[in-house]
Order: sequence, then structure tokens, then C-alpha cells
Amino acid sequence: MKTSNPVLSRLGQAAERERTAGYGAYGPTGAPGYGQPYPGATDYPAAPPAVKPMTIDDVVVKTVTLLGITGVSAVVAWNVVPDSATGAAWIGAAVIGLILGLVISFMRMANPALIVTYAVIEGVFVGMASKFFQEILGYQGIVLQAVTATFGVFFLMAILYKAKVIRATPKFQRGMYAVMGGIFALILINLVLSLFGVSTGLRDNGAIGYIFSIVCIVVAALSFILSFNEVEEGVRLGLPQRYSWVAAFGILVSLVWLYLEILRLLSFLQGDD
Repeated sequence: MKTSNPVLSRLGQAAERERTAGYGAYGPTGAPGYGQPYPGATDYPAAPPAVKPMTIDDVVVKTVTLLGITGVSAVVAWNVVPDSATGAAWIGAAVIGLILGLVISFMRMANPALIVTYAVIEGVFVGMASKFFQEILGYQGIVLQAVTATFGVFFLMAILYKAKVIRATPKFQRGMYAVMGGIFALILINLVLSLFGVSTGLRDNGAIGYIFSIVCIVVAALSFILSFNEVEEGVRLGLPQRYSWVAAFGILVSLVWLYLEILRLLSFLQGDD
């Protein structure tokens, strides 16, 4: 099983070993064999698979579940956290979410509890960001606009991927990973400089801020192509069902990123009115 993604390739090989582990013919007592078959084993049925492979339906269910958890967490945080604590809760959720996200991403941890915890934390983060822009800054209706635009972009990218208008070729994947790495590095540098009172204009309502937000929105939208390809490759390689949580996590990360960037751009546009 070949794939352009070395991580998925290794996971696919591990999944193949998992599926074959414990295979063998049933012995005369009905116990499954784990090595050489028992004499006369051909007269008995084969052992059932050791693990179930993930399906696209698994990923869809897990993604909807995580989105629901994130949405409920956002609503609760919006209504429970007082305005005076919005900034602290926003920063705290961002830091915790970043740490959990890196752990899940780089260790490929298919741990439902950890991923659900990430969704809860991201819900707090999204809720605080949304409350800040709509309630504190006074951009009425901006949250609904951002949510609508986010899911509109998501479904558009799904259609383009399904129609093979945009393909996740090896070159596309390498370019996307490089661009995303560069964007996150710029965001981190800008954040550190802002702590010392230095403004780069990347997150301000100006020409540089507009351009950077639009670039982020385009890249966040294209990141769905990477997620869709990982799902498709994971199903093709027969990854265990538990990896549907990791695939759903990837889609959630892209949705949250896209939503926040659209929210920021809409705030710029409303600020110019």
C-alpha cells in the first residue's frame, strides 16, 4: 500500500500487522490459532479480524460529534465567563489548546478522551474570541456571518475535492506544509513582539492586516484538501477505526482556524463602516 504521506504509510503498515495479528485457523476445540494451524484446521472457519478499519462514515460521525462539543463549550463559556475574565480565559484556552493540539498532531494519538478534551478547550477559545468581537467590540451579527462563511467554504472545498478540481498531489502537500509552517511562525513572532509593544501590522486593521488575513483564509481553506486526502488515504490503507478520531481532529483544527480568520477579517470590514 503506497501513499505520498510517510506517516500514513507507516500507520498503514502497522494496521496491516494489527489485522493479521491473531489470525489463524480455529483448532479442534474452537479456540483460534495464533501460530501454526492445528491439524485439520482447514475444516474450521478463519478467525475474525483483530481490528475494524475506519470508514468515511466513522470520520463524519466523529467530526459532527467534535463540532457539537466545541459548539456547546463555546456557548457555555460565552454565557458563564464574565466580560472582565474574557481575555484571561481566551489566552488560557489558547495556550492549553495549542499544547494539546501539538501533542495529538505530532504523536498521532488516537485517544478519544484527549481529542474530546481538545474540543472542549477549543470551544472555550472560540467562545471567548466570538464574545470579544461581538459583545465587547460591538460588531453585531459578526459571529453568525463568520459561522455561515466558514461552513460555506468547507462545503465548497469538499465539492472541489470530490470533483478532483483540487488534488492533494505530493507537490501540493509539501507546499501547503511549508506555507502553513511559515504562517504559524509569523503569527508566533508577531505575538512575541506584541508583548514588547512592537506592532508589525499583521493583525491590525490596515493594508498588511487585510492581506495577511486573506492569505490565512485561503491557506486554511486549502488545508481541508489535506484533511480530505488523509481521510481517503486512511480508509484505503485500512487504518484502525480509532484513527477516525485523529482525522476528525484535523478537520476541526482547520474549521476553527478558518472561523477565527474570517471573524477577524469581518471585524476589519465592519470597522471601516
